[in-house]
Amino acid sequence: MAKRRGNPNWGKPEPFLLGPIVTSFDALVKSLGLTPDQYQNSKVLKDWVGRHKDQKYVPLDLLEAWGFKVMSEL
Repeated sequence: MAKRRGNPNWGKPEPFLLGPIVTSFDALVKSLGLTPDQYQNSKVLKDWVGRHKDQKYVPLDLLEAWGFKVMSEL
């Protein structure tokens, strides 16, 4: 029997992955071991947010608490 060539899944939709979406903010918070009530007191988190606030997801209440302004495309 001849070997079949090509991708047998060509044209089939990708399987839908269920589960939470982990943002880079969430990953950093988890790696630092912070709880939400510790966010405002973390210098490392504040420095990261200051560098990435315009490109990455950061909770709005945290931005407001630290007084950061975000560039908006709207």
